[in-house]
Amino acid sequence: MEWHFRLGYLTASLLLFRLVWGFVGGRWSRFSSLDLSPRAMIDHLNGRKTLESTAGHNPLGALSILAMLLFLFAQVGTGLFTEDIGGEVFGPLSGLVSKASVKLASGYHKEVGATLLLLLATLHLLAVMFYYARKKDNLIWPMFTGDKRLPAPVTPSRDDAWSRATASIILIVCAALVIFVVRLGG
Repeated sequence: MEWHFRLGYLTASLLLFRLVWGFVGGRWSRFSSLDLSPRAMIDHLNGRKTLESTAGHNPLGALSILAMLLFLFAQVGTGLFTEDIGGEVFGPLSGLVSKASVKLASGYHKEVGATLLLLLATLHLLAVMFYYARKKDNLIWPMFTGDKRLPAPVTPSRDDAWSRATASIILIVCAALVIFVVRLGG
């Protein structure tokens, strides 16, 4: 359970970072670059895509990102208030809420949230494999490198020492915030 907590705190730090980076990060990392309009969805499903929609996340990829972020936040959030192993191990903030709330958070965290995240992760992996095998679009390499080959240039994201330093500072602040929140219950 000690490692479970540590990985939960790491996940919380990364989620907070991603939330902040979604507003201040590079062009393709910003939430504003996600096109969730009904027109973009219909165009994508009908095979009509723009260079912009292939450079960043396509509309279905954007929905996937938002769903995974939402459910990861719910999983991490409920984990802070759970009890486990027959009431012997408690989330760091479980003492701040009622037993009924702890029971509700625990039920979601162990049953609903865990299952939903496994389903979303599986769906995400299947979609990436589909794009690779059927559409000959390698989405894996760009996830690791941040670079994608396109048929024509698009406005790039800023990727320099300043943006990397900013990202590092934001990540450190997010981790410190998670530590602060966890210690509120202690």
